[in-house]
Amino acid sequence: MNVRPIKDQGILSTAAFLRAIGLPALPARTHPFDPGYDPQTVISHIEQSAHLMASLKISMACWLVGAEEAYRAKIDFARRRGVTTVTGGGPFEIAVALGKLDHYLALCADMGIARIEAGQGFTDMPLAPKEVARRAAAFGLGLQFELGKKHAGAFGEDTVGGLIEQGKAWLDAGAVYLVIEARESGAGIGVFDQNGQLNCNAAERFVEAFGFDRVVFEAPNKLSQFALLAHFGDRVALSNVRLEELLRVEIFRRGLHSDAFDAEVFQRRMALAQTA
Repeated sequence: MNVRPIKDQGILSTAAFLRAIGLPALPARTHPFDPGYDPQTVISHIEQSAHLMASLKISMACWLVGAEEAYRAKIDFARRRGVTTVTGGGPFEIAVALGKLDHYLALCADMGIARIEAGQGFTDMPLAPKEVARRAAAFGLGLQFELGKKHAGAFGEDTVGGLIEQGKAWLDAGAVYLVIEARESGAGIGVFDQNGQLNCNAAERFVEAFGFDRVVFEAPNKLSQFALLAHFGDRVALSNVRLEELLRVEIFRRGLHSDAFDAEVFQRRMALAQTA
């Protein structure tokens, strides 16, 4: 049997190997977050995984109280590597409640942040979506909106219907994404019940209303991440994924995790690739 040496087959790179086993290139669909890691840790993750990041959330209000120069360094490095940075919705809500929205937007722009997240997770916002979008755009900032309250529990059917209508208004105003709330627990909130099990019907309603390119599900732990990927497949967008969990999410997304591998699927892809 005459077998060419592997070296001569031109597959000695990870990208070539993935193509050889039938894995297509996938667009970045995970929005990881930095919960307050030191700059070198964040920079190292960006160096390793920038191509897998749909954006990077500078989460919660940590960036307002941590050393400013450290956060500027992280944000600048992400920008130079082509990773969009996004602030979490908490500081936005506080700024609106205290009448300091423009001050907040000016700060975000000066820090080099590309997009803000708006929301009504723990406050009631008096501003209309188009007003928020107009003011954000005046500072050169993009906009996304988080759907759902942080302390109201899992979504009921009526709640989902109301959030869909709210989401449509924000998309019409110019929001690029709608983020479905799940906090840090992924249990007893949003599309997850008290045990962290996915409410498939509720999740499907959001996808049907907005499509995979606009809706992003917060998935803060392994159970929520794998449940959404197993149900929807590789097109579903996830956020609130810790930086150190990004690669695990992406191997599951590609069927390279032991809990997601299906040999028949790979064999069909390989056969199709050979006939293409």
